[in-house]
Amino acid sequence: MKTLRFPHPLVLLTGFILLACLLSYLLPAGVFERHADAATGRDIVVPGSYHRVPPTPVSPLQAIVDIPRGLGEAASVIFLVFLAGGAFTVVDHTGALRRGVDWLLAKFRGREAVVIPIISVLFATMGALENMQEEIVPLIPVLLVLMRRIGYPAITAAAVSIGSAAVGAAFSPLNPFQVGIAQKLAQLPLLSGGGFRLLFLALALAIWIGGTVRFALRHRVAPEADADAETSGQGGRHGIVLALLFVTFAFFAYGVLKLGWEFEQMAALFFALGVAAGLIGGLGLTGTAESFIVGFRDMAFSAMLIGFARAIFVVLEQGQIVDTIVNAMSAPLAGLPVALSALGMVGVHTALHLPVPSVSGQAVLTMPLLVPLSDLIGLSRQVTVLAYQYGAGLCELITPTNGALVAIVAGCGVRFDQWWRFVLPLYLALLALAVVAIVVGIAVGI
Repeated sequence: MKTLRFPHPLVLLTGFILLACLLSYLLPAGVFERHADAATGRDIVVPGSYHRVPPTPVSPLQAIVDIPRGLGEAASVIFLVFLAGGAFTVVDHTGALRRGVDWLLAKFRGREAVVIPIISVLFATMGALENMQEEIVPLIPVLLVLMRRIGYPAITAAAVSIGSAAVGAAFSPLNPFQVGIAQKLAQLPLLSGGGFRLLFLALALAIWIGGTVRFALRHRVAPEADADAETSGQGGRHGIVLALLFVTFAFFAYGVLKLGWEFEQMAALFFALGVAAGLIGGLGLTGTAESFIVGFRDMAFSAMLIGFARAIFVVLEQGQIVDTIVNAMSAPLAGLPVALSALGMVGVHTALHLPVPSVSGQAVLTMPLLVPLSDLIGLSRQVTVLAYQYGAGLCELITPTNGALVAIVAGCGVRFDQWWRFVLPLYLALLALAVVAIVVGIAVGI
């Protein structure tokens, strides 16, 4: 019996673009009215305002044109991937990265399994704080070096990074791009229900980290040897480069969380890191430039996947069928009992996250519709927000329209069907935990 094998990521995303093109002919075009919302600074839908509009089907030729348009709309993310990826290649070529990995492995010799929980908690924290995703793509080469030196399979680099960040974001009590926007739209106090969410965040991370450690230990192979022993005489330079790397990460976190940085500022910071690391590490101007070029080449495929994923939504928007899909999925929930309606919301958000791969965009699109519905049927608004968090947030682990996920899995040299075989049991366990959280939330009246 042949096992399920996904097509190449580029083929898969192109197929979704063409499917979106076909749906623009099959589904009726329709839109909701929208108005500016001062609390979120975004345009939100007006409940009950859905209406049909003249069809605007997207031709196959236009769908192809939408691919470079999607790349253009994702340009800031793509340039971050290129510049940050180039910077980490420069750091790697100085030899400092491998020296740092050697130091880390020496500290945890015989206790290598501890590395997975430590890194997972770090990425989960960033996911919970700022919905970290695309920023992870350039870090994958660093994580691959570490995992290979320990002897863990490459897929664990994706699991501890994008996987942990997605779990942290889905169960976060304060993620501004997810629960923050949803609570504002639901007119709930920010951080309300924080203790409840923290409890289930801890349980979710225990499930994810436990599954990742178990997989890594079961599939462990002989560790890779260090190929850069000849750089051992440059310990002083390596130490300065590593210190610069940590300072950059600290400044990056401060810029994102306190200064409201966009992707352009992040990319500029990493470019400065690469230049400084190359000069301090002894590569010189020419060596630094050549290392950047190697990094650009290695990141090109992952960066392009992000743009192709964005093109799917561009086609759906042009066909004016996104609101049609949302309206068709949300309407049947009104006739269900309270608990089933809440669980139905999880299913709706999961299904919607395929054509709407932005968690913040999905909140703006769905919460104004589902909050009045929850009031009518007697469902807590807090539980309505939970259903959105868990449905959309956990779907980030499995949907091939998540450009960052596809790019990271491809960057690890792992096929998407291999990722699915790893992640599906953990995803189902986390989904079961989400169901428990919703049922308990209804029972205790959060």
